Amino acid sequence: MSKKPTDAAKAALEKALDPLASALKPLTRRATDATPAAAPGKPGLQVSPLAVPFPKIAPVGGVEMAAARAGFYKHERPDLVVFRFAKGTTCAGVFTRHKVGSAPVDWCKRHLDAEGGGSDVRALVVNAGCANAFTGKAGADAARRTASEVAKRFGCRQRDVMLASTGVIGVVLDDRKIAARLADVEAGLDADRWAAAGQAIMTTDTFPKGAYAECRIDGVKVRIAGIAKGSGMIAPDMATMLAFIVTDAAIAPPVLRALLGVHVRTTFNSVTVDGDTSTNDTCLLFATGASGAPRIGRVGDRRLKDFSAALDKVMLDLAHQLVRDGEGATKFVKVTVDGAASPASARKLAKSIADSPLVKTALAGEDANWGRVVMAVGKTEEPVDRDRLAIRFGPHVAAIDGAPSPHYDEAKMSAYMKRPEIDITVDVGSGRASATVWTCDLTKRYVEINGDYRS
Repeated sequence: MSKKPTDAAKAALEKALDPLASALKPLTRRATDATPAAAPGKPGLQVSPLAVPFPKIAPVGGVEMAAARAGFYKHERPDLVVFRFAKGTTCAGVFTRHKVGSAPVDWCKRHLDAEGGGSDVRALVVNAGCANAFTGKAGADAARRTASEVAKRFGCRQRDVMLASTGVIGVVLDDRKIAARLADVEAGLDADRWAAAGQAIMTTDTFPKGAYAECRIDGVKVRIAGIAKGSGMIAPDMATMLAFIVTDAAIAPPVLRALLGVHVRTTFNSVTVDGDTSTNDTCLLFATGASGAPRIGRVGDRRLKDFSAALDKVMLDLAHQLVRDGEGATKFVKVTVDGAASPASARKLAKSIADSPLVKTALAGEDANWGRVVMAVGKTEEPVDRDRLAIRFGPHVAAIDGAPSPHYDEAKMSAYMKRPEIDITVDVGSGRASATVWTCDLTKRYVEINGDYRS
């Protein structure tokens, strides 16, 4: 039987361990400081390590907004946003091409596509926690009642109220929860509530997403601001998840539609988290006309050049933030395909790499397994010249002329894979077209988040 240590022996041991304890204190402190903050959306989620701070957004003339808690979530959090727009605000939208679109998507498409649609939109209502998708007539009626209640309060037509929802599929929206909060929401309307609005539309997002830009139309300063939400179920076939952009420019609906269509392709439609397309994907662009800039009524108007560039900047910023907040993501990845037979082929090849679970899990494990990129390229049946195929991770060449690079350095490649942001470039040697897609890695945390999404 062992003897208990004496007090003197204990003191001697503690003294011997003092240097080790002192050395470990800074490490312990750094580890504690590095613990990610809790996300403001769903309890238990930690803020993405790739998160970016919400930007400072100047008030955009002609729009006010407010957020509130309607109670679509069990836990205490805002889940309702209402925007009120100035009379004469124009609007355009792009929506999911998913075969099971939601009731809010159907509502917006029907009224924006109608004659004169989008010429005087007065409100937008967004709720989180209930997608109101795959809910049949009951869901459509709930959407109509929501628009009706808001229209009565704001003194406009039902058709001039846009709707968007996000959350669980297969649950009918309880529109009474929205109606019960409208008085409080109206009292809280303000032009400087962008951050609150961005937070209220979150589901499994870990940080609110916003973007802002300024430009000039015919010498007059114009502002563009937007928010978006999305973290999983992201492989958009129009825009991605929910995105709402407002400008104080004066632009006719057909011009807004053209601009949105052009920029969606290279922004929201060029990001992917998990290869799944949502039933509720919605991107709405509103133009209030409050800036005093001349009204633009023609798509080819040269005065749109700066505006178009600024709009693209805002949309791409929001799209990148969606990837940075991919469920469980630890890597922000840019995939570029060059030398493709056509832009469509380049895009399909880049998407194949970005969506591949094997590529994404290798990224999560910081494994320089570039053979998985070869697999993702070859499986598409797109034109690829095997003997000219080249692959590069950042500045490090993995393969060239259809074979491993003679200068390949595993140690340097492995060190590069530890970076939070990674560039993958592939030349398929079949033409001159190129495309870029942004994605993230696939971690164990993605499975955990989606395994208990409804609990």
